[in-house]
Amino acid sequence: MALPNPPAPACQPGSRRAPMRADGQLRRASLENLSDPRFPEHIPLGQRSLRAVWHPCTPLRPGAGEPPLAIARGEGPWLIDADGRRYLDATSSWWVNLFGHGHPAINAALKAQLDTLEHVMLAGCTHAPAVELAERLSALTGGALGHAFYASDGASAVEIALKMSFHYWRNCGLPGKREFVCLRDGYHGETVGALAVTDVAVFRDAYDPLLMRAHVVMSPDARQAADGETARSVAQRALAALEALLQARANQIAALIVEPLVQCAAGMAMHDPCYLDGVRALCDRYRVHLIADEIAVGCGRTGTFFAWEQARGGDPLHEQHWPDFLCLSKGISGGYLPLSLVLSRPAIHQAFVADDLARSFLHSHSYTGNPLACRAALATLDVFEREHVLAGNRLRAQWLAEGMAALAADPRLHRARQRGMIWAADVRPEHAVDGFAARFHRAALAEGVLVRPIGDTLYAMPPYVLDAAQSRWLGARLHAALDAVLGEGALCDAGPAPARQAEVRHAA
Repeated sequence: MALPNPPAPACQPGSRRAPMRADGQLRRASLENLSDPRFPEHIPLGQRSLRAVWHPCTPLRPGAGEPPLAIARGEGPWLIDADGRRYLDATSSWWVNLFGHGHPAINAALKAQLDTLEHVMLAGCTHAPAVELAERLSALTGGALGHAFYASDGASAVEIALKMSFHYWRNCGLPGKREFVCLRDGYHGETVGALAVTDVAVFRDAYDPLLMRAHVVMSPDARQAADGETARSVAQRALAALEALLQARANQIAALIVEPLVQCAAGMAMHDPCYLDGVRALCDRYRVHLIADEIAVGCGRTGTFFAWEQARGGDPLHEQHWPDFLCLSKGISGGYLPLSLVLSRPAIHQAFVADDLARSFLHSHSYTGNPLACRAALATLDVFEREHVLAGNRLRAQWLAEGMAALAADPRLHRARQRGMIWAADVRPEHAVDGFAARFHRAALAEGVLVRPIGDTLYAMPPYVLDAAQSRWLGARLHAALDAVLGEGALCDAGPAPARQAEVRHAA
């Protein structure tokens, strides 16, 4: 009889295999045997990482591939490798860092919290950082949203919102409302539930057989505008497509999930704010929940603390204008510690109040509401208030636009766009080259900039600390990288040339 899990085949010649003891047990690494040849200290950190770490969003190439960039420390907007080379962190370390690396106020808050409480479970217990953070975030919505439910990453927050929505309808006697709607090219995470409402093929297709079916509707991406059409017109077309679906399936649909203003993984696809006001009205009309995924676009990225604040063109939001659920992660801790959360309307929370355990929301994570992460988030909110960050970002956004002006005018690019501290442009099809994203990433490193294009979309999402000179420097270096990739001549080496590094130090 065949075993359900047959033993792995023997290692091929040249492959690494952990040495065996005489008794057949694997020999275990310990602090005492770090001199073991499997752990040579003289091997560069990037090479060691290839041997020890499975890196996210990174294809595994035959022959091990190119080592990752080994970073030793951070300082403001800069990342510094073991050789002292400096790289401007133009993507905020995957969109999480807000105020630069090593911010003294956040550092001090975390050090103080370490001496007080590092962690306690939030089931049956509570602590000041979790309570204070929930209170302050609710206040930022004027009390429209509250009862923060904590997790550690963005996909988990999306899972929580999806489950809460379905469970709410079941508690209300409508268990048939179990379908979800997402936007074309939308991205909401890579866990199985979040991936079901994600429409990015490279992440989704391999796992499609595992996923529940979601309705995918037209995106309001303004790049779809036909001749003579405005971004607002595109948004109106998308709203019409959504309403057609809701007319047919509202009795079965639990919620619609959207990324307000910018669909980041879709290549920084930006849309007119009128779309947000429109989806709120449609969800009210057809009795469908509205989930705002602000994991990437919240915390000031788009010009307001919550992107949703722009839903009515700058007019104040009343309680009924907010979404039913709002998901936050990434920047909420300033880029320091994993933290995510879901804010919801009071009526949703009330639907789970009952003596019947089956009506309770029993979702949990071991590190839910971790005091250190919550303290980092509180310190982040303090910086927003004390340093008037949102007002300052209006000027920084102008500097960023000025720094990118030459790129925006480059004939090899088109559809240059900006929303707050997010700038993007696309390579024209006639100038596209295979592997543009990876090649540009390497060329930008040679110029002293860490950036990762999304397909043929070049973008910058820097921390909120760049001044006018640094913004101009960033634009010039990205332009030089574009020349290296799309122009004549050889590709740049992975490491910055000494002359470029001198310019990096000057820009610092």
